[in-house]
Amino acid sequence: MTQSQSNSDTPDLDWCQIRETVMMLNLAVARIDNAMREGHDSIKTLSHSFTSMAEGVQNIAQTTLEIAPGPSRNKLETNCEHIAQQVQTAIIAFQFYDKLNQRLTHVSQSLSALTQLMDDKDRITLPNEWQQLQQTIRSQFTLDSDIKIFDAILSGTSLQNVMEMAHEIELEDKVELF
Repeated sequence: MTQSQSNSDTPDLDWCQIRETVMMLNLAVARIDNAMREGHDSIKTLSHSFTSMAEGVQNIAQTTLEIAPGPSRNKLETNCEHIAQQVQTAIIAFQFYDKLNQRLTHVSQSLSALTQLMDDKDRITLPNEWQQLQQTIRSQFTLDSDIKIFDAILSGTSLQNVMEMAHEIELEDKVELF
């Protein structure tokens, strides 16, 4: 017969808010990881479709050059340019998805590391373990905006102010085309 652990539904003397927190953090990690996996599959399909469309538009544009100059050729060239612009817009959207995916990966990894620390009774009360966790999390950031937000949170800035700051930073960021 296995002994059940105390939880918020059936608390006993072993009940611990840290264990409850760890379970909720594990749930968050599982949900983020699942959403990212599903999103990755969809983006992979879209990426292949847009690559194929871009190649198709290039072929049509090349074939258009074989048509005698005139209204039909002009219309085809205009449509090819329009589709090429739409493909470029999609590529920019993929860049934002990639940025989102990187951030969610960092969040998932950070939550996992936090969960491990909180679940370890020997480490949870050691300030140097928390500092090491924070340094590890900070070192994973590749975007200056993420580092600024992280530093603001650790300096004690309120969540509301950090969210406003994050919005302002995002408006200033520029997208690099690839």
